[in-house]
Amino acid sequence: MNNLVILPIIIPVVIGMIMVIMRKQIKIQRFLSLFSMLAVGSVTLYLIFQIKSEGIQTLQLGGWEAPYGVSMVIDLFAALLIMVTSIVAFCCLLYAFHTIGEEREKFYFYPLFLFLIAGVNGSFITGDIFNLFVCFEVMLVASYVLISLGGTKIQLRESIKYILINILSSFLFLVAIAFLYAMTGTLNFAHLSLRVAEVGQGGLMTTVAILFLIVFSLKAGLFLFFWLPGAYSAPPTAISAIFAALLTKVGIYAIIRVFTLVFYHEPEVTHWFIGLLAAITMGLGAIGAVAYWDIKRILTYNVIVGVGFILAGVASFTTVGMMGALYYLIHDMIVKALIFLLGGTIIYLTGTSNLKDLSGLIRLHPQLGWMFFVAALSLSGIPPLSGFLGKIFITEGTFESGYFWLGAIGLITSLLVLYSIMKVFMNAFWGYTVIREEDEYGTTKGLLLPIGLLTTLTIALGLGAEAIHDYVDLAVEVLMNPNLYIEAVLGVNPKP
Repeated sequence: MNNLVILPIIIPVVIGMIMVIMRKQIKIQRFLSLFSMLAVGSVTLYLIFQIKSEGIQTLQLGGWEAPYGVSMVIDLFAALLIMVTSIVAFCCLLYAFHTIGEEREKFYFYPLFLFLIAGVNGSFITGDIFNLFVCFEVMLVASYVLISLGGTKIQLRESIKYILINILSSFLFLVAIAFLYAMTGTLNFAHLSLRVAEVGQGGLMTTVAILFLIVFSLKAGLFLFFWLPGAYSAPPTAISAIFAALLTKVGIYAIIRVFTLVFYHEPEVTHWFIGLLAAITMGLGAIGAVAYWDIKRILTYNVIVGVGFILAGVASFTTVGMMGALYYLIHDMIVKALIFLLGGTIIYLTGTSNLKDLSGLIRLHPQLGWMFFVAALSLSGIPPLSGFLGKIFITEGTFESGYFWLGAIGLITSLLVLYSIMKVFMNAFWGYTVIREEDEYGTTKGLLLPIGLLTTLTIALGLGAEAIHDYVDLAVEVLMNPNLYIEAVLGVNPKP
């Protein structure tokens, strides 16, 4: 057992609780929030090296052995996502220092931000499906307040829709858990994997699996994404960026974990259905992205396309497809935060999100313009940036599994994504300058640092993909071989 496993949850929770009593000490809150992300990142980096050398790390809370106690489990899949989460959160915090506003800072922005991160990290680490529900709720409750913090009309309108859809999905989550527990008598992921393998994934079990898929699809924005464009465009940029980078990814993580560890026995039903939803999501998301002339809408619809593309790799249920899904998931967390910060900065400077009212910004802000250009190419999967390798592997995986139609849809939507993002670049940055520097609503002072860090990271991840290949390979090995996870948690190898 490894007591460090729980720290990515404990650190933001404890520091967040301390900051609650420091409501007016804004500078201290800023320092503590950054320190929290650095601490989580440092612990996770140590755990990554430890997992590579010693295997999956577990912690049985209270001394109760699995499956009877509460298990915390961190494999390389979870550890890599937590590492990226801490980096993205750190950059979004730096951006928030200059844009979020003192009024929001005094009303617990930083504690709520850390509680959201704790819920995200907890979702990645938990070893049983009920605590996955609990961590989802911690994350969602914090997001409910963050999305409405400031109380503007559009925030309140979109927050009602966002809260209602998540309450519905949480209710369905509990129903699905109740059915699963009644059928298997356990909620521990590793034990569930054993029990489902023993009883067989028949018609009723597959129905429960589909119910879980609906729940996670609602949270990930897969197919049932009607709530997402408004909800992610309503709050301030720093909040929108962290939502786009992390919240849908928790739903994606849940789908990957559950459908590679528990419900993997009938892929011709469950994974085909995931592929169908992924195809519809990519298609509708791409149509939305090219149809709008509003920066926020274009970016939020690109979030939807990314969800569909990642799950296309999961649907293939091949080693190369899963490897592509993990590469692209890491890339997507980084580049979605980056593109939202860039888009928000354009709006912050000009006071408008309508592309028809923008032109020539690159003459006043060349660094911002070229970083947007790099982010656009990365988002579209242009080599040698971070999105390229994941797209290649996902497409190869869909072809290998016989889902040629899914791979083709992914390639077509990639072109539409490129068109939609370049539309923003060409209209906002190219052409005649329509606004003078003295007429701008804000300044880029302090904003280019977090944007530059994320831009550097997406370039480095593309050029240096070989550096993380061994870690991704080991993470995918666990996903494709559930026995490794089961043995680490329960201490038994179900198959010789």
